[in-house]
Amino acid sequence: MTEAAARPDRRTPDRRTGEARPNALDLLEQRIAHVAAAVPLMRVGGVVTHVTPAYVQVSGLSRHLKLGDCISFASGTTPQLGEVVRIDKGDATIKPFDANLKIGPGEIGWLHGNQSLRPHASWKGRVLNALGAPIDGLGLLQEGEKPYAFDAEPPSAMSRQRVRKPLKSGVRVMDLFTPLCAGQRIGIFAGSGVGKSTLLSMLAKSQGFDTVVLALVGERGREVREFLEDALAQNRSRAVTVVSTGDESPMMRRLAPKTALAIAEFYRDAGDSVLLIVDSVTRFAHATREVALAAGEAPVARGYTPSVFSELPKLLERAGPGQEGTGSITGVFSVLVDGDDHNDPVADSIRGTLDGHIVLERKIADQGRYPAVNVLTSVSRLANSVWSAEERKLVMMLRAMIAHFEDTRDLRLMGGYQRGADAELDKAIDVVPKLYEALKQSLMDPISTEPFQEIARALAPPKEDPAKK
Repeated sequence: MTEAAARPDRRTPDRRTGEARPNALDLLEQRIAHVAAAVPLMRVGGVVTHVTPAYVQVSGLSRHLKLGDCISFASGTTPQLGEVVRIDKGDATIKPFDANLKIGPGEIGWLHGNQSLRPHASWKGRVLNALGAPIDGLGLLQEGEKPYAFDAEPPSAMSRQRVRKPLKSGVRVMDLFTPLCAGQRIGIFAGSGVGKSTLLSMLAKSQGFDTVVLALVGERGREVREFLEDALAQNRSRAVTVVSTGDESPMMRRLAPKTALAIAEFYRDAGDSVLLIVDSVTRFAHATREVALAAGEAPVARGYTPSVFSELPKLLERAGPGQEGTGSITGVFSVLVDGDDHNDPVADSIRGTLDGHIVLERKIADQGRYPAVNVLTSVSRLANSVWSAEERKLVMMLRAMIAHFEDTRDLRLMGGYQRGADAELDKAIDVVPKLYEALKQSLMDPISTEPFQEIARALAPPKEDPAKK
C-alpha cells in the first residue's frame, strides 16, 4: 500500500462546488512543503542606512540584486516587504509595500528574489490584496503547483490565437456600436463621475465568461463591498477580486493589476475564457510615476516619467488571446481622464495600445442618458469580425444619423431650420431621439440579449389601432 493510500482522506466537500477541498492540516502541509523548497540554506542581507517617507536605502546588497527583487525587513512581529527600484554601486533603493514604515537604520534587509504567486482553481469567490493574501476572512488560500510571476512576459506574437469569437457584453450600446470578441482588449475612457464604474459593473454581470478577474486599483474603500455584493452578486462564485484601495501605498496600487493578470493567466492556461476588469489603469500609472520619482527618474510629460510609458504596454499586452490550446483574456480597462482631457499623455498612450475604446461624455451624462457613451468617438477595431453585412450597414446608417443630428443641434435650437429643407435631417430628427431612449440602460435593468432586435422594435412605427379607422 502506498503512503497516499494509507493516509486517511481529511478533505471535506466545498459547499459551492461540491468538490473535495483540503482542510487546515492539508493547507499546513502544503505551506511547509513550499517554504522548505523556497527557503535557501543561506540568506543574503544588507544594512539599512537611510530611511525616508518614500523609500529605504540598503547597503551591502548591490552586487546580489536585480531590479524588481523582493526585500524583507524583519521589524516587529510582522516582516515588511519592499521592492528594489534602483541599484547604485554601494546602495540599493527599496520601495516598501507597507504605507506605514516601521524600519530604522541598522536593521537588516533580506533578499528574496523575484515575486510570484501560485494561483489555484479554488480561488474563485475569494478577495485578495495586491500581494495575493486573502482579505475576505474566509481562511487561507490553497496554493497551486506552478508559480506565476507578477511581471510575466506576454505570449509571443506568432504563437497567439487569432481573435474571432464574438461575445455579448449585455450592454446594448456596446453590443451595437462597439462589439467585443473573446481576447479583445478595450478601454473605457471617462472623467470622474460620468458613470465609468457603473458601466464596469454592468459588464461584470455578463454570462459569456468562465471566470471573472477584477482588479480594483486605488478605489474608495466603501465601494469595494458595493461592487462585490451588487455588481458581482450573480458572478461572485466564479470571480477573483484583487483590491488595493486609495489609502494603500503606491507599491500596492502598482502591483494590484499585475497580480490580477497573473491570476487571469492561470485560468487562461487552464482553458477558461476570462474576463479581466481593471479599474483603473490611470491609478496604476499614477502609482508607477510615484515609484519612478522615488527612484530618481526625471519626469518628461506632465510629470510622468519615461518608465510609465514603457510599463503600460507591458501590462496591457499580457491580456488577449493565449497560445493555441489555451483560453483567452478579454481585457476591459477603465481610464480616468484627468480634467476631461482625452489627449492626456496616459490616455493617449493607452488608446494606441488597445483594440478599441469607449468614450463616456459628461454632456451626455448631464442629459440623463446612461451609459453616457459617445458612439461617434467610440471604436472597436474588431467590430467587423462580429457584424454581419446587414448589421454593419445598419450601424453605419445610425452613426450617420447621429452625426447629422448633433451637428445641427445649435442651428435647430436657434430656430434656423425649417422641416422639409433636408430629408436626411428630417429622418434623423424622427429617429435619433427614439434611438437615444432605446440605448438607455441601468445597472438594475436586465442584460441585453438581442440588441439589434431590441433596437428594431424601439424604432418601429407605432401600430395603428383598428378601432380608429
